[in-house]
Amino acid sequence: MSARLDGPRKVTGQADYALDRTFPGMLYGYIVLSTIAHGEITAMDVTAAKSAPGVVSVYSPFDPLELHPFKSQLMGDLWLPLHDRDVIFYGQPIGLVVAETFEQARDAAGLIEVSYQEKPALTSMEDGLATAEDAPESRGSAPSIEVLADGVESIADALAQSSVVVAETYRTATQNHAAMEPHSAVAKWDGGELSLYSGNQASYLQATEMAGVLGIEPSAVHAVNPYVGGAFGGKAGTSAPGMLAAAAARALDRPVKCALTREQVFTATANRPATVQKIALGADRDGTLIAVRHDSWSATSMSRSFVEPTSHGTSREWYATQNLSISQKMVPLHIPPGTFMRAPGEASGSFALESAVDELAIALDMDPIELRRRNSSLAPPGVDLQWSSKHLDECYEIGAQRFGWANRSPRGHVDGDWLVGMGTATAMFPGLRFPATVEIVLNADGTADVSTGGADPGTGLLTVLATIGAESLDIDPERVTPHLGDSQFAPGGMSGGSTATASTGTAIMLAATELLDELVALAAEPGAPFEGEVVTYAEGLLHGNHGTMPFGELLRAIGRESLSAKGSSAPGEEMTKHSFSSFGAQFCEVRVHRLTREVRVSRMLGVFDGGRIINPTQARSQLSGGMIWGVSAALHEGLETEPSGRPANADFASYLLPVNADIPEIDVQFVEYPDTLHNAVGARGVGEIGAVGMAAAVANAVCNATGIRVRSIPIMIEDLLVE
Repeated sequence: MSARLDGPRKVTGQADYALDRTFPGMLYGYIVLSTIAHGEITAMDVTAAKSAPGVVSVYSPFDPLELHPFKSQLMGDLWLPLHDRDVIFYGQPIGLVVAETFEQARDAAGLIEVSYQEKPALTSMEDGLATAEDAPESRGSAPSIEVLADGVESIADALAQSSVVVAETYRTATQNHAAMEPHSAVAKWDGGELSLYSGNQASYLQATEMAGVLGIEPSAVHAVNPYVGGAFGGKAGTSAPGMLAAAAARALDRPVKCALTREQVFTATANRPATVQKIALGADRDGTLIAVRHDSWSATSMSRSFVEPTSHGTSREWYATQNLSISQKMVPLHIPPGTFMRAPGEASGSFALESAVDELAIALDMDPIELRRRNSSLAPPGVDLQWSSKHLDECYEIGAQRFGWANRSPRGHVDGDWLVGMGTATAMFPGLRFPATVEIVLNADGTADVSTGGADPGTGLLTVLATIGAESLDIDPERVTPHLGDSQFAPGGMSGGSTATASTGTAIMLAATELLDELVALAAEPGAPFEGEVVTYAEGLLHGNHGTMPFGELLRAIGRESLSAKGSSAPGEEMTKHSFSSFGAQFCEVRVHRLTREVRVSRMLGVFDGGRIINPTQARSQLSGGMIWGVSAALHEGLETEPSGRPANADFASYLLPVNADIPEIDVQFVEYPDTLHNAVGARGVGEIGAVGMAAAVANAVCNATGIRVRSIPIMIEDLLVE
C-alpha cells in the first residue's frame, strides 16, 4: 500500500477537523491575553464586555471557570488558565469571552480593561545566562555527566593533552511549531459526559487530562480527533482552548467552540526554546577524538516546565571518545513556556555539535566524512550497551557517491556570481517505544478493523495501521479499515517521539496472533465447519483436512458477526540489552551570492538507516519534511522577543518559513536493515530524524562556500557581510 488513506479526504476538503464541528446552540469563546510579561493582575473591568451584543458570559481570574489541579503522565503539572492572577509572560491567557458568534466574542474582548501591578521582566537569553540554574534530570540522567579515561583527572586536562582543540559557542533561536491548524476545541456536554473535538497527538491521553482538570471520570470524556492539521509536539498536551471550552460549555450548558488566532498561538501555547551551547573538541593529529565537552543553556519559562536537552540528546551518544563531559542548564525568563518540538534536543543540539565537528575537520585538514567515520560510536560513551543495529558508515558511503562528494573542494568553488559549497552532518534520533494497545476485529463480511486511540497529525499512521494489520492477518490491505483519533478506542499509539509505527505495529502483531489462534480453535469446535480437524490459517482462509473457507464465511457459519482481540506492547527487557537509535547522513549544497550574500540551498540529500521501512512513500515524505525543517532553522526561522516580552513576529508574514521557491530537489535514500531487536516489526522511527543535522549541514556548506563560519541560526545576510 503506497497511497495515503487519508489523502483523498484531505485534498478534497472532506476531512473533518475540530473546528469543522458545529452543533445547535453553539457559542464561541475568545481568549484574552496579558499585555505585560511580569506582574499581577489587580483588576479586570468586564462591564462593557458583558454588555456588548451577543455576549453570554465573561470569565477571568476574579471569576474563573471550574478547573482542578492535575498532574499529567506526559506533561507534568498542568497549568490551569484563569486560575492565577500572576502574569509570568506576555500573551498569557487571562480571560475568556463567550458570545453567540466569534466576531461578537472577539470585539467584546477588546472592551475589557485590565489593571496590572507591573514588575521587572527578564526576557533576554543573553541577560539571563548569569542567573542560569541546573536543569532537572534529563532523559533519565543527571544534568551533568562526566566520563573520564583512567588517569585523567578532568575534562580540562583531557583537552589540554589533545593535539588539536576546537572550542566555540553556538546559538539557536526560539521556534514555533507553526502548525496549519491553530489550537482549538469544540466542547459539548450530554448530562455528565463530555465530547471534546480537538486536535491532539493522543486522544486517550487528552481524555485523561480533561477528566482530571474537570474532576470527572475518564470514562465520561470522549475525546475525538480523526484529523489533526499538524502537531510536531505542540499538541501533545491539552491546550487552553480545550480546557476553557469544556469548562465553559459545562457552566453554560451549551456547546462552546474556542480557537486561538494565529498570533495567539505564538504565546498561548508553547515553543522550542532558544539555546546557547559551548562545545570543546580535542583530538589527536589522526583525528581520533580524545575529549568532548558540551555545556548547554536552554531558555525556559518561569514555571521551569521544559528544557531543550541539547547536550544529552547529542554529545552523550554520537561519537566515541575517551573523555566526555556534558551539562545542561536552564535560563528562567518571562517568556511563554517551551515544549517538545520535532526532534527536541537533537535538532538544536546537532547544529552545535555537527558545526563543531566540521570546524575540527578544517583544523585537522581532514575530510569531514572521514573524521565522522573515524569516531563513530559502537555504543554511547560510558555505556556498555551497544547499538542494536547501526549502518551509519554505509549511509555516508552511499551519500557521498550520490552527492558527488569527491568533487567537493575544501574552499568551495565559484559559478558566475555565486559561491558554491557543500556540507554534511550526522543525524541520530533515539529508537523509542511507548506502551500501546490495539484492537483488531474480524468481520463476517471478510473485512477487518484495526483501531487504537492515537492520532495521525499527517505522519501517515493511519496507512501504517492498515499495512501492518493486513500483513499480520495475511489479507489484502484494501480489506482492512484503520481507526484512530478516538479515546473510546484501545489506548495507545501516541504520535510523538517517532514511536508510533514500532509501538502500534508490535501491538497489531500480538493482537493478530491471538485473534487467529482463537479463529482456528473456533473452526474446529463441535458443530463448526472443521469439527475435529487440524486447522491452519493463511491468506485469509482457514484450511482443514478436506477444504478451505474464508474467515468471513466461517464466522457466518458459526453465527458470529465478528471476532476481536487486543494486543498490548511496551518496552521490555530488550531495552536493557542494547542501545537503540536511527541514523542518517545529511548532505547539502548552497549557493551564496558574492555581492548580496543571499543564501540559496541548491541540493539536499539524506541517507537514513531507520530499520525496516513500512511505507517508502510516506517515509520519504516524513524525512523530506524534516530536512525542510532543517533548512528553515538554518536560514529562516526565529521567534524574536522584544524587551517588553511581546513577540515581534507572531504571524506568518514575519515569522519566516520556507516556501516552494526556497526548497530545491530533495533526495532521500534508505539503508534498510530491519531491527528486530528493537521490535517485532523491525521498524525504527523516521518522523523526526530528518530534522536532525540538516541545519548544521547548511551552515557547514555556507562556510565551505564563503570561508565564513556562522555559529548562530538562523543565518542572516549580515552574518556574511564581512570584509
